[in-house]
Amino acid sequence: MTAQGEALNRYGFIVDKHANKLQIKKAVEDLYEVTVVDVNTMRYAGKLKTRYTRSGILSGRTNAYKKAVVTVAEGEVIDFYSNI
Repeated sequence: MTAQGEALNRYGFIVDKHANKLQIKKAVEDLYEVTVVDVNTMRYAGKLKTRYTRSGILSGRTNAYKKAVVTVAEGEVIDFYSNI
């Protein structure tokens, strides 16, 4: 995502699973004061993980999440490190 941010003005965010593209666009525009051109979303399912321990086999699942790739207008940037 760092390479896409520098070359294509695209930035990645982990968003709420129930948020749609219009809500994501409005939230990014309000938070970072940029013009959003395009929003692409993808949903990731939780993966099944198994660990072998001394006390037996532990199995569980990682969390499912939704990722949004936001393209901002030409000449605008989002500076994530300004608040640090």
